[in-house]
Amino acid sequence: MGAGPAVLVTGAAGYVGRLCVAALAKRLDELSALVALDWTEVDPFERLEGVVYEHGDICDPALKDLFRQYGIDTVVHLASIVRAPKHAPADLAYRVDVLGTKNVLDACESSGANRLIVTSSGAAYGYHPDNPDWLDEDDPLRGNDEFEYSKNKRLVEGMLARWREEHPELRQIVFRPGTVVGEEVHSPVTDLFEKPVILGIAGSDSPFVFIWDQDLVACLVDAVFSDKVGIYNQAGDGALTPREIARMLNKPYVPLPASVVKAILMALKKLGLTENGPERVAFLRYRPVLSNRRLKEEYGYIPQLTSREAFELYARARGLLASA
Repeated sequence: MGAGPAVLVTGAAGYVGRLCVAALAKRLDELSALVALDWTEVDPFERLEGVVYEHGDICDPALKDLFRQYGIDTVVHLASIVRAPKHAPADLAYRVDVLGTKNVLDACESSGANRLIVTSSGAAYGYHPDNPDWLDEDDPLRGNDEFEYSKNKRLVEGMLARWREEHPELRQIVFRPGTVVGEEVHSPVTDLFEKPVILGIAGSDSPFVFIWDQDLVACLVDAVFSDKVGIYNQAGDGALTPREIARMLNKPYVPLPASVVKAILMALKKLGLTENGPERVAFLRYRPVLSNRRLKEEYGYIPQLTSREAFELYARARGLLASA
C-alpha cells in the first residue's frame, strides 16, 4: 500500500461495486487503504489481495468506528437497492438508499473524511411528460413518488445538496448514470430487452441513453485521485429509441396504448406474476434523456463507447445479437 487516500467502497459486492474495487485494487500502491463494505459477504476465493473486506449494514451507527479503524478519508458510495430480493422488508430500499446515505454522511463528519463520491441516477430527474429532450444537471430533480427507486434518489440528492451547503469541507462528486450496460449486467431495465418483444407506449418513442460499465468505473476511480467536485450526468453519446433497439435485436416492436399497459400490469401484479405495477408506464413513456456535455467539457471525461456501442456490447455478450 502507498501513502494516498484511504478508500471505503460501499455496496462493494454489487455489480458496479465489484468492478470498482477491482479497478482500485490495480492501484493499491497509490492507496493507504482499500476497504470493501457490503452486507453480502464476498466468497474468499473471489477476494482480491490487498483489499480489506468488511461485512456490515450501511445503516449501522458503528460505521463511524470502521472509518476510524482504517483512517478512511475517501468514500465511494455505491450502496443502493435497484431490485429488492423476494420477501425483503417493504422499507429495505428506503433504508439502504436514504437512511444508509445519511449514516455515511454522519460517519464522514464524525471521522473527518473529506471526499465523497456518489452514484445517484438519472432516475432522480423523474419520468415526466414535460422533461426537456436532453436533461442538464441544472434541471430540477422531481423523481416520482410512485416509483420507489426514483423517489429515493431524489431524496438522497436533496440530502447531499444540504450537506454541500452545511459541510463544504466534504468535497462531493455526484454522478448520475443513465442505464448501465456491460458484458455481465443484469438489471430490471435490461430485462426489457430479453423479452420476446420490445414493448412500447403508443404515441411515445422515448429513447434510452446507455453508459458502459467501464466508463462509469473509470470516472469513479478518477474521482478518487482528483480534486474535482460537482454533479455530472453519465451517458455515452447519442440515444436509442425502443424501435431502434427492436430492430437491432431483430424483435417485434409492440407499441400499446398506455391505458392497456396499465390494465395489464395491474392484473399481473395482483396475480403475483410481476413486480411492476401501473406506475411502470411512466418509465416506458417519459424516460429521462441525459446530456453528457458537462461530463465531457467540465469534468473532462469522454466516454469510450456511445450509447449504441455500449448497448451492442451488452447485447452481443448476452447472445441477443447472435444472428447479426
